[in-house]
Amino acid sequence: MRVLAIETATEACSAALYISGEIRLRYQVEPRRHSELILPMMEALLAEAEIALSALDALAFGCGPGSFTGVRIATGVVQGAAFGADLPVVPVSTLAALAQRRYREQGEKHLLPAYDARMDELYWGCYRIGDDGLAHPLNDDLLLRPDQVDLPTGEGWVGVGSGWASYGATLRNRLGACVAAFDGALLCSAWDVAMLGAAGFNAGKAVPAEQALPVYLRDKVAETRGSRT
Repeated sequence: MRVLAIETATEACSAALYISGEIRLRYQVEPRRHSELILPMMEALLAEAEIALSALDALAFGCGPGSFTGVRIATGVVQGAAFGADLPVVPVSTLAALAQRRYREQGEKHLLPAYDARMDELYWGCYRIGDDGLAHPLNDDLLLRPDQVDLPTGEGWVGVGSGWASYGATLRNRLGACVAAFDGALLCSAWDVAMLGAAGFNAGKAVPAEQALPVYLRDKVAETRGSRT
């Protein structure tokens, strides 16, 4: 199976090529340059592997929630590529990819990914790593105030993402002993979007290009200068 994945919903811009379980990655932390970086990253990966875009089985993308600008960039790029090459698309939750990265790098299986949504809110998810080694949601990704998050069952949960950097003290006070540690600096990577995208493709979750839509969670998709990446 061959899947090309992109992720631009956080400060990191990345693309990854999944070929039969092996992954090649391009990754740069370059806020405000995602629109100029992502296409060259995709082209470089395909050229390196000597594969045409049309020879892929599917595309995958981080569909959000995250930076409004970043999510729009990924959606536009993946739709354009999918239409042009007649490929299906697998949307992947940005929060799921964040949880997947922490598991891949540190091995923790109970994860609370959170992305700073500005306006004193955060995008919040609760994920467990299954026997298949993949992040599975325990509930829907949500937009909440830090003091509204639900208490997860059990202890040993690990928080990841910019929401923890911004609201870590409030979250720890609310969740107490449930949370063992948190990493507010962790960003999403297309590596994990590729892993989840390949699994999603096998599970029949691919959609036509026109159905590859962004997930914003916030009804009013309007940016302030402080929310742009």
